[in-house]
Amino acid sequence: FYHAYEHYLESAFPYDELRPLTCDGQDTWGSFSLTLIDALDTLLILGNVSEFQRVVSVLQEGVDFDIDVNASVFETNIRVVGGLLSAHLLSKKAGIAVEAGWPCSGPLLRMAEEAARKLLPAFQTPTGMPYGTVNLLHGVNPGETPVTCTAGIGTFIVEFATLSHLTGDPVFEDVARKALKALWKNRSDIGLVGNHIDVITAKWVAQDAGIGAGVDSYFEYLVKGAILLQDKELMSMFLEYNKAIKNYTKFDDWYLWVQMYKGTVSMPVFQSLEAYWPGLQSLVGDVDNAMRTFLNYYTVWKQFGGLPEFYNIPQGYTVDKREGYPLRPELIESAMYLYRATRDPTLLELGRDVVESIEKISKVDCGFATIKDLRDHRLDNRMESFFLAETVKYLYLLFDPDNFIHNDGSVFDVVITPYGECVLNAGGYVFNTEAHPIDPAALHCCRKRKEEQWEVEDLMQEFYSLKKNKKFPLKRAAECGEGESAKDPEDGPSEKGGEKRSSKSTHSLLSCPSQSFNAKLAVLGQVFLDNT
Repeated sequence: FYHAYEHYLESAFPYDELRPLTCDGQDTWGSFSLTLIDALDTLLILGNVSEFQRVVSVLQEGVDFDIDVNASVFETNIRVVGGLLSAHLLSKKAGIAVEAGWPCSGPLLRMAEEAARKLLPAFQTPTGMPYGTVNLLHGVNPGETPVTCTAGIGTFIVEFATLSHLTGDPVFEDVARKALKALWKNRSDIGLVGNHIDVITAKWVAQDAGIGAGVDSYFEYLVKGAILLQDKELMSMFLEYNKAIKNYTKFDDWYLWVQMYKGTVSMPVFQSLEAYWPGLQSLVGDVDNAMRTFLNYYTVWKQFGGLPEFYNIPQGYTVDKREGYPLRPELIESAMYLYRATRDPTLLELGRDVVESIEKISKVDCGFATIKDLRDHRLDNRMESFFLAETVKYLYLLFDPDNFIHNDGSVFDVVITPYGECVLNAGGYVFNTEAHPIDPAALHCCRKRKEEQWEVEDLMQEFYSLKKNKKFPLKRAAECGEGESAKDPEDGPSEKGGEKRSSKSTHSLLSCPSQSFNAKLAVLGQVFLDNT
């Protein structure tokens, strides 16, 4: 990690990525100092608190999203929004003095929200499925192609739902869900989705169905979204897809590519991106099948010292022009999940093999280089940010059973927020597809009060209406602190129904920050408690 990280800082920062053969940097995904954002939570997982704190300060001062850059909606979400959200939720653990209101507020959360808002124009399509590219300053370019890959549509629910729950703004989760459901609605009669779709017309442009490139993280996010949000609908969608995938694409514990409408084989290849699948299977409890598929993939690794981008299964060899290995994490990711589930030492052997391969083949003076061709080990002048975000992180977690990420809930932190007590760092972290861990407990820190507030405000409006019509006398149950009285019913109607709230009160009905929530009001004798 440090050989790569320190050379990025010395030779490439503030560019997105390190070019390890020429010891310089380049912008690849939008000019965000991407490797720094992507590596941030890895620093904490490795225990480097001081560098985590330093980088947080650097990012707050140096990253600007108001730039005239065409950015990938998918990549910006998983790397930038995901990385900032994860770092935000880990800030207190890293010893940063968090502001009052954390985790429902904070500078990294505001940065994540700003980045995500730049992506929202992409979702303004007739289908709700987003464009693949957006200009961060001007929105979607007029001539932008409407063709987007399936993963580029279905890989938002983890980050966007987290944002909505932390900020109270439902727009992020709403657009992510709408996009997910649009893909579900447009699956074929045999239950499969293709590779690329027109987001305006919902017509499938590439009709190859499989679990790999262009589709992969859509399935991943149905499972992880279901776990994060305890959402049965998302899980049932995945389980339906899983049946179709097993029926049409699975052969001898390999997964092939098939025509989405007919189920006929179109490409008998294994792609390195598919190696996440055994890890995903383990998350839904299908460990035996996961191990069998994993062992198939491991044989390919042992054949080449890496996973080629494409591997022809019948021929047992690489596919022309797809012989490279850009230090991808997916096989190691699956090994980490499966080791947690089985403790099978074979998985540690894979980890050892990966470390030895990367050290032997890919290490150069200025970092670690993409392997251009696994047959002769030629290198390419690139070190993708996911090497530090994912590959090294999953390797480290495979070999560190006592890492805080693996917490089983036996220890946790209780944080006092303006909305009550909040349990954090109890484990159960959900990794986004760039390996940025999200603490699922954090989603319950900020959302509850919003729901209560909406419920109570609806009731209050009803009572105000009754009192105005002289049908019901309403008495204030609790007085607010000095200068913050609750809105008087005689002040006039609320914003609901299109009428303006009185200028006499600029405060929310429940804006008494000096008192706990349950001291603020009771209506018709019903006290609204924090635990109801």
